[in-house]
Amino acid sequence: MTAPLLTIAGLTAGYGGTPALFGVDLSVPASGALALVGRNGMGKTTTIRALMGLLPPSGGTLTFDGVALKGLKPHRIARLGLGLVPEGRQIFPTLTVEENLVATAAPGRSGLPPWTLERVYGLFPRLAERRRNYGNRLSGGEQQMLAIGRALMTNPRLLILDEATEGLAPLIRAEIWAVLSVLKGEGLSLIVVDKHVSALAGVCDQVAVMEKGRVVHTGAAADFAGDAGLVGRYLGV
Repeated sequence: MTAPLLTIAGLTAGYGGTPALFGVDLSVPASGALALVGRNGMGKTTTIRALMGLLPPSGGTLTFDGVALKGLKPHRIARLGLGLVPEGRQIFPTLTVEENLVATAAPGRSGLPPWTLERVYGLFPRLAERRRNYGNRLSGGEQQMLAIGRALMTNPRLLILDEATEGLAPLIRAEIWAVLSVLKGEGLSLIVVDKHVSALAGVCDQVAVMEKGRVVHTGAAADFAGDAGLVGRYLGV
C-alpha cells in the first residue's frame, strides 16, 4: 500500500492553556476525500487550524507527503500544497474577483495541470461574469465560489474546505457539491467539513466523526450516511 498523502497522529492542541484536541488521528490518501463531521464546537476547525499552522500543536505529528508540518509557518505549509477554504470565506472585500484570485496564486506543480484564471472561470462561470466586481459586492454563494477559486489558484494537492456550504441556498449548494465531485474526479485530495451528510457521501470516500476533541468514528462515508442511528447519535441535536 502507498503511504497516505496526509497523516495526523496523536494531535493535541488548545487555546490559552485549555486543551481542545485530545490525540486526533486522521489520514487522507492521494486522490482521496475525507468528510470531517461533528456537532458544533467538537474540534473540526481547531484540527484544521492546527494542520495549517494557524494554531501551534502541543503534541502529536502532522505529515504531508513525507514532510513534517509541525512548527512550520502557514505560508510554508501552503507552499507544500495544502489549500484552505476557511470558514467564513475571508475573501478580500476591497479587491475585485480577479484580484482576489491572483493575490495568492502559486506556480503549478509537476505532473498536475496548473490552475489558471481560465480554469477557475471555467469551473465557476459566475466569477467570470463578475471578475471586476469587488468582493463585498458578491452574494454569499459567489463569495464561496471565489474562496474555492482562490484556494485552487495556489495549485494545491490537498484542498480543505471548512463548512463548505454553510448558509448557502440549495441551488448554490448543489453547484458547490458538483464542483467538488469534478475536483475529486481529477485526482485532487479533499478534506470537507459540512453538515449535509448525504451530499458528503456523494463526494467523499471516508468519514471521520469528531466529538469533544476526539475522533470517535471512522468508516466509509456512504455507510455512515446510510445509518440513521449513527447519524442521529453523532450529529443529532
